[in-house]
Amino acid sequence: MTLLNPRISRVLGVAALVSLVALAVFGLFIAPPDAVQSDAQRLMYLHVPSAWIAYLAYGVTALSSALYLWRRTRSPVWDRLAGASAELGVLFTAMTLVMGSLWGRPVWGVWWAWDARLVTTAVLFFLYVGYLALRRVPAPLETRAKRCAIAALVAFVDVPIVHFSVDWWQTLHQQATVFTPSLNAHIHGVMAFTLWLGVLAFTLLYVYLLDKRYRLETLEEDLESKELAKAIEERVQGAGTTAPPEHVEVGIGR
Repeated sequence: MTLLNPRISRVLGVAALVSLVALAVFGLFIAPPDAVQSDAQRLMYLHVPSAWIAYLAYGVTALSSALYLWRRTRSPVWDRLAGASAELGVLFTAMTLVMGSLWGRPVWGVWWAWDARLVTTAVLFFLYVGYLALRRVPAPLETRAKRCAIAALVAFVDVPIVHFSVDWWQTLHQQATVFTPSLNAHIHGVMAFTLWLGVLAFTLLYVYLLDKRYRLETLEEDLESKELAKAIEERVQGAGTTAPPEHVEVGIGR
């Protein structure tokens, strides 16, 4: 079972690949270097889209979890979608942290700083790693889905904290470039086009990977159900073929 029609999935995969190649060309060769940060600024074309996809992925996980907890919409589909999206969210959060560290070394002079944005992002990463670990704890599917849905909603509280950390506290991290409070973007021209191209490319990649991961999640659940049914059947057959204890008659001598 997949989220998308196989033909649509293939088209989406090709579109994601083409847009990623275009992003590499614009990011490395066409977009000019920044006047202050020089070529280090080019990492923004990966760092910002990665952060955007992490937000999107955790948003999908939270929404799917809420739909699963609501009785009218409760379905295994939402649980699978939540788990698949969370895995991608962890992947893109890790990319965000790595790209941020690579950018911070030439700009800040350090790989890591105990900055509000960095710390809250790291907390977000470990919260969802914990969520994924919780999904692996053995339990009936419905029990696991309920407790994981609650954990996902609790973890999502950190997403707005990460986003607004640069406004709430004094941080080394620069203020928002595109989604400013006044919605006045601080980037223009080819650099702005390249950044939006990165957002588009990563979004297409996310949707494509989400479809594939959802299918894998379905196959894993089917395999788990079959293994459980097989184990129960073997246990029942084993109990049915167990030989009864021999009846021993004790006679009284005459």
